[in-house]
Order: sequence, then structure tokens, then C-alpha cells
Amino acid sequence: MKPIQSLLKVFESRKMAALLLLGFASGLPLLLIGNTLKAWMTVEKVDLAAIGWFSLASLPYSLKFLWSPFLDRFTPPFLGRRRGWLLITQIALIIAIAFMAFQQPKQALQLLAINAVVIAFLSATQDIASDAYRTDVLTELEMGAGAAVFILGYRIALLIAGALALILADRIPWSSVYLLMAGVMIIGILGSLFAPEPKEITPPTSLAQAVILPFGEFFQRRGVISGFLVLLFITLYKLGDALLSNMATPFLLTIGFTKTDIGAIQVGMGLIATIVGALAGGAILSKIGINRSLWIFGALQALSNIAYFVLAQPQFTKNYQLLVLTINIENFCGGLGTAAFVAFLMSLCNQRFSATQYALLSSLMAVSRDILAAPAGSIAQSTGWPLFFLITIVAAVPGLLLLPIFAPWNPKPVAINRPGLDDEEDDIWGRN
Repeated sequence: MKPIQSLLKVFESRKMAALLLLGFASGLPLLLIGNTLKAWMTVEKVDLAAIGWFSLASLPYSLKFLWSPFLDRFTPPFLGRRRGWLLITQIALIIAIAFMAFQQPKQALQLLAINAVVIAFLSATQDIASDAYRTDVLTELEMGAGAAVFILGYRIALLIAGALALILADRIPWSSVYLLMAGVMIIGILGSLFAPEPKEITPPTSLAQAVILPFGEFFQRRGVISGFLVLLFITLYKLGDALLSNMATPFLLTIGFTKTDIGAIQVGMGLIATIVGALAGGAILSKIGINRSLWIFGALQALSNIAYFVLAQPQFTKNYQLLVLTINIENFCGGLGTAAFVAFLMSLCNQRFSATQYALLSSLMAVSRDILAAPAGSIAQSTGWPLFFLITIVAAVPGLLLLPIFAPWNPKPVAINRPGLDDEEDDIWGRN
């Protein structure tokens, strides 16, 4: 029991409690302008083509790096550079989400679209601030746990804004649902007020510096060649996972599972497995470090796709026991990989520019998820499901092959100049 208690101690802090609340606030708006909003529009009999175009309302999430330097450069007059922006965006989100309650999807679609884009912009800005805060406030040994707790809060919010909102919509008007969701955002404000202040770092002295210096500082610290290899790694590390995720639901429907099966097992049980994997990954990372976690969790993340390969065999068609096992294995290992990956992204950021650098790095991660994984359907159609799942495993290999270059199994301590940190902390960060 002592080893388990030792692992869990890393989660017992004010920082972690605050990150749980901030993760919740970060996740809540996403579905309110996504699937939940589309359900409302469908009930109101909005044209399907118009509903499809509403996916563009989420574009600010992919473009947030464009205004992230603004949050690095300017400090609100209260609560500091990170918590101040969190509070501002959360208050604005409460107002914007509440305003959705007064929309009429069938009669005023343009106003609804504008409202949705405003929520997406504010939510993306909140993400910039929360990612920067998480990066600034956590030490290296806390990063895995911090990432896991933040993911836990985020996933709980998805359940509230997705499943609970739809259940409530069967019983109360949609306007009341959105007013209730606006009220729930108060949890984010509590998180911002409760969160401990990170060590104050001198911000860039001009907006131009906030735009230019993050790039120069990153490559100066990592080296040009190593820096580009790191960026390539970020793009490739979760490619195999992204390819599989893109086609998991169509695959399960194709082999005969019902939408209810998928909702209960893939979405419900898969969500729990992801949360458990992320929490376990965060605890283990605090003991073995970021580098070794990237190796171990990355390998498990890739090999877990074998479960889908087995499920794709003809003799296992509609095997519910195997489906449950497959979903749990793949999502648990994916949670492990996500905890290590988010911690790694945080470890790459300089606290002076953490908003800009993290926004840029996470945008590269989105390239793998949204662009490189786009041909997944064509590949599956050409190869068939069993071979496709083997290809997803192979797609994970290039990212893993880059690890020895910049994340060796036994890293040597290298001092890295992180403004505002003392010599001892410099040495810790140098170990990655």
C-alpha cells in the first residue's frame, strides 16, 4: 500500500484542486457550441447543411496561437498575468453562454452563429491562459499529475455539457439548459480565485517581443536541428492514435454494433478508462520522469491498437466481451500517452512566453489530429479493417524513433536558463 500512497500524494495539493476546477471550466464550453448545440438545432428542424457548417464555429480553437502573445505581454490589474486573464474570460463566458438561452435557431441563425463564435473565441482564450498557468505553476515532478487532474476536470465537463445537458433538454426548455450551463461556469471562477499564484516572471516589454522572442528562445534553448526534430515529434507522437480514433466509430457500426452499444461502451466506458489512464500516467510520471514516460506510454499507446486488429477478425464479429476489453485497453493506454505528452509540452515552454509557446505547440498536435489523420477513411476503405489497424501501429513508430535524440532514456543534467528559476530548479528542468 505504501507505494500506492506515495504515488497518490502528488495529487494532494491546492494546485491540483485548482487545476481540476480549471480543467472543468476549459471543457464545459466545447460541446455547448458543438454536439449539444447541433442537437438543439436538429430539434428545431434547422437545415442539415447549415448544421454541418456550424463546425466552423470552433475554428478559434485552432487559431488561438494568433492572439496568445497578447496574453503573454499584458497583465490585468488583478490576480496576476495568468489568473487575471482566466477570470476575465470566465466572466465573459458566463455572459456569452447565458446569451445563448435567448437565441432562436430556426428564426435567427446568423445571431446564433455569431454567439457560438464568440463563445469559441472566449473559450480558446481561456485555454491559452489555463495552459500557460498550468505550465508556470507546476514543477517537473508535478507535471504528469497536473496534466492528469486537468484532463479529469475537462472530461467531467464534457459529461455535464454533453450527456447531462441532453438529458435535461428532454425535461426543460433548451433556454433553461443553457442558463444552467452558464451558471455551472462559476466553477471556473472559483478555480481562478482558489488557484495559487505562480512565481512572477517579467513579461515581454512589447507586443513585438511577445510575438518574436518565443520562437527565437525556443530554438536557442533546444538548438535549431533538435528544435525542428521536437516539432516533428509533436506532430507524429499521437498519429497512430489519431488515425484509429478517426475511424473507431465507423468501424464499430460497420461490424454490427448499435449506436446504443457505442454510446454506452465506447463513449461511457471509454471515458472512464481514459480518465483512469491519465491519472495513473500522472502518478507514474512523477516517479520515472517525463522522458521514460514518453517511451513506455508511447509504446503502450501504439501496441494497444492491436486490440482493434483482433476485434476486426471475422470470428469475433459482435463479440461484446472483446469490445469491452478493446475499448478499455485502447482508452487506458491513450490516457497514459496523453498525460506524458501534455507534461512534455509544458516542459518545453519558457515561463516568460508559456502562453504563446504552448499555444503553438498544441496547434502542431492538432495537425496530426485534424490533417494527417484525415485520409484514415480512404486508407481503411482501400486496405480493409484488419490491415488498417496494423497501419495505425506502424504510423506511431516514426514518432517513437525520434525519442533517443531529444528525450534519451537516461538523460544527462543540462542547465537551461528559465527566467525566474533558481539554480536548483534550472537543473531539474534540464533533466526534462
